[in-house]
Amino acid sequence: MNRRDMMAAAAATVVAGFAGFSGLARSAAPASAPSPERVAVDAVPAPLKSFIADYMAAMNAPALTLALSDRRVTLATAAYGVTDLAARTPLNTLQLFEIGSITKSFVALVILQLQDEGKLDVQHPITSYLPWLPIETDYGEIRIHHLLTHSSGMPDDPPIWPGEDGTRARQAFKPGTQFHYSNWGFDVLGHLIESLDGFSWPAAVTRRILAPLGMTDTAAAIDSAAAPRIAASFLPLHDDRPYPRHGALAAAGPLTFAKASGSIAAPPADMARYMRLLLNGGSGPAGRLVSEAGFMAMTTPYVAAEEFGPGASYGYGIAIDELDGHKRLRHTGGMVSFMSAMHLDLDAGVGAFASINAQLGYRPNPVAQYALQLLRAAAEHKSAPPVPAADAAAAIVDAGAYTGVFIAPGGKSLQIGVAGRRLAITVDGVRIPLEHIAGDQFLADHPRFALYPLVFGRESAAAPVSELAYGEEWYLRQGYKAPAVTAAAPQLAAYTGLYHSDDPWIGSARIVVRRGRLWIDGTLPLDPIGADLFRYGDEPSSPETAEFRGIAAGRAQILITDGGVLRRVSDV
Repeated sequence: MNRRDMMAAAAATVVAGFAGFSGLARSAAPASAPSPERVAVDAVPAPLKSFIADYMAAMNAPALTLALSDRRVTLATAAYGVTDLAARTPLNTLQLFEIGSITKSFVALVILQLQDEGKLDVQHPITSYLPWLPIETDYGEIRIHHLLTHSSGMPDDPPIWPGEDGTRARQAFKPGTQFHYSNWGFDVLGHLIESLDGFSWPAAVTRRILAPLGMTDTAAAIDSAAAPRIAASFLPLHDDRPYPRHGALAAAGPLTFAKASGSIAAPPADMARYMRLLLNGGSGPAGRLVSEAGFMAMTTPYVAAEEFGPGASYGYGIAIDELDGHKRLRHTGGMVSFMSAMHLDLDAGVGAFASINAQLGYRPNPVAQYALQLLRAAAEHKSAPPVPAADAAAAIVDAGAYTGVFIAPGGKSLQIGVAGRRLAITVDGVRIPLEHIAGDQFLADHPRFALYPLVFGRESAAAPVSELAYGEEWYLRQGYKAPAVTAAAPQLAAYTGLYHSDDPWIGSARIVVRRGRLWIDGTLPLDPIGADLFRYGDEPSSPETAEFRGIAAGRAQILITDGGVLRRVSDV
């Protein structure tokens, strides 16, 4: 989809809006006295609509749904783009978007309700309530508090129940000492809710949160019953390589997901209702859904969570930081074919939710954040903030730090320069612009560099770029001395190759050897911790592991991660 197509597709279907900046001063009303729901009139403000159109075009987003709210009223719900790339079917605001891990804040609220009712204590061990839970806790006892704050020391996505070989999820650090995102922990909390409440997780959250807030169009589980109302969605056509921003898309198939780590699908109007609950400190239209103490516990920063941005911390099911000096609650959600973001300014009493119907490796945080800044400026009778840049792959400020000639040990070279406002790599005399992924990683939309990102390396975080890697290839920047490297152990060759899973949550992984070390997709190092067992090396205390099994004819046939099982497809 080119920019012209996207601009044409971004005609908004506005269900509700606000009358202008000056009309938002009412959002400063005290949180303790929410009024009955009212709906304002008019449209999404022009600066936000303009930014959304530019952002969708730049990020190749097929469609985006939006909700804006203050403490008293839904300010706007809108739909942009299409749900059928061929037929150009417009999105509408009645369609549900899978909100992914934003569901975790609902889980936290239900847990705190159960604590208010005396049915649990978040400081008690999880095994005192679920004695059957199959876990190994070599580093310390896991309390409910640790699960709520992603500080249990457990991996992200292992199955709760042991695998066929009896292996269990393994702890990697003392609970409470650091942050490591764990869907496993919130799936366990879903079982805790079912055990104490007597209802399944979807039924419990429906009766405890959705129904009292009037979120009658929201589905608590993604299943065949909800499927007709969920917006059509997309994912990259190729799942065995990084996705260039404007690469080909494919329609996503149906998904069944009822785990508490991310089971909710909602339309924007219902998300506005949910944001008002949080903006009002846990009070809904008919009174409190969680005590003041419970809401304070939810929104207290317990552990640093840089994953959500510099200075961010994590409370119970929600991230906490500051935006322009105001306390902000935020969370993102990533599903197989949806990406979402929710931001709330607790001081100004305004919130924004945005979701995209494609899994393209990013969350629409820029949309939610800019909406929040616009709403706050309106509430404070200030001028609208400037429209931010929409292109996430725009110029690198210090492009010169990357440019130059990089030479492989065998003499082959790569030349990095600048094309316009972006880095570029020269291929057969042609400069190919590089798309910035994150940090020192870039993509080149060219067949020669289709399988892996280009990864620049430094001797330390503050040091200049001195090397460049692509898959198993390694290049030293001209003028730099090659560092010493340990020779690759011969057995590492048995692990290399392409592994694949039909599970859309897992996809594919390419294993290569570079500079004596094993790498996943050329970007994530693996460090040995046992026979055929490796720990993700970018985080020394990571509980995430990779295990190779079924060595036959000198090749491993199976790769087991904490997320699931992948099988060898080919040697490259």
